Amino acid sequence: MLVLTGFADEISGQLEEQLDVLAAEGISHLELRGVYGKNVMDLTEDELTQLKASLDEKGIGVSSIGSPIGKYPIQDPFDKELEKMQRALAIAKKLGTCYIRVFSYFIPSNEAHENYRDEVLARMKQLAERAEQEGITLLLENESGVYGNTDERCLEILQHCGSSSLRLAFDPGNFVMNEIMPMLEAYPLLSSYLEYVHIKDADRQARIFVPAGDGDGEFPLFVKALKEREFSGFLSIEPHLHKAFPEHSGPERFKIAAQALKKLLQKEGLAWS
Repeated sequence: MLVLTGFADEISGQLEEQLDVLAAEGISHLELRGVYGKNVMDLTEDELTQLKASLDEKGIGVSSIGSPIGKYPIQDPFDKELEKMQRALAIAKKLGTCYIRVFSYFIPSNEAHENYRDEVLARMKQLAERAEQEGITLLLENESGVYGNTDERCLEILQHCGSSSLRLAFDPGNFVMNEIMPMLEAYPLLSSYLEYVHIKDADRQARIFVPAGDGDGEFPLFVKALKEREFSGFLSIEPHLHKAFPEHSGPERFKIAAQALKKLLQKEGLAWS
């Protein structure tokens, strides 16, 4: 059974509206990135307790902590990142999730990625080791601008760390934005590490994110592949549709994205919860 989740802060800054839209779309979880006007990493203990109570009351679970760990310049000191990792691990445990989304550090735009290979790999290995000690799994996102923005460099990180506590959050839209075909190129290379999916598509020519199936992300083939492998993890809706639908509100854009995904799943006869 597939489980739908999403970045509810793209719906609204207000928790109540986030949860109402998720419930209306039959989505049982959220990927926690922002709430109460704050990034998840900045929430106080009282706010986390309040949040957990609100989620429990609505029957909404937390699929992953959408942390910004690793979404920083590689030149920044690493000790602060280790502190953030400890905080993220504590938040994940408090909110009952075993996943934390991470990145692989921004590389200076005027320098070769290879210049920072050793430092990136060393940092990612330390983060994975911290997570492994706490029984938490880190989800590496193939974000633009970071070291692991290509399929080959994602594979390099995952192979180097060699840890069951570092897996892949496969993002087809981000691959498209980095001139990589998600199914033709990335999926064959990375499928054995795929643990979690970020649902966003992209129009390669217009350079904007679009609903799943409307862009160049090969979503019909991707959904078919998920069916063939009997994937049973989270599909996390991360619309980023503000450029494609500037006239719509956050809740409207999220609903467009959710319904596009459901249409693809229904076509393949896939059920979700």
